Formats: sequence, C-alpha cells, structure tokens
Amino acid sequence: MIRVPIDDDRTFNNADGFAMVFDRTWKQSATAKAFEALSVDERIDVVIAQMNDHPFLQTEPEQARQVAIFRVRLLNLDGSDRSS
Repeated sequence: MIRVPIDDDRTFNNADGFAMVFDRTWKQSATAKAFEALSVDERIDVVIAQMNDHPFLQTEPEQARQVAIFRVRLLNLDGSDRSS
C-alpha cells in the first residue's frame, strides 16, 4: 500500500481525496468557538464553503455533500454517542 504523507497538499478529483480534505478542514474549523454553536448541517455547510475550490465538490456537489455527511457520522464528528 502506498501511503500519502499527512502534509501532502495535492488534491484529487474523487471522493477519497475530498474526504481527506474535508476531515482536515473540519478539524481546523472545530477550533473556532462559533463552530460549536452551529447545528451539524450548518457545520457541514461551513466546511464545504471553505472547500469550494475542491475539484470533486465542483464536479459532483451532491456526492460531495453525501461524503461529508458520511464522514461526520463515521468519525462521530457531530459528537453524538451512538454506542447506546
């Protein structure tokens, strides 16, 4: 398996490339106090707006949003407890 370095700034026009940038952008945005006050959907909108130049988002906006929602659920970025 070829590993991509964490600090690699390349972007790829596919769902995986979008997910990698989405995760990084979410984590950066989560440090802002105002981010906490937003709903999950609003947080996703904020992060996607920051990524508006990503090629996958430009060519496949609906799929990009679906990937974003999936990432939030998969990584429990919304802070919900799904263990119960």
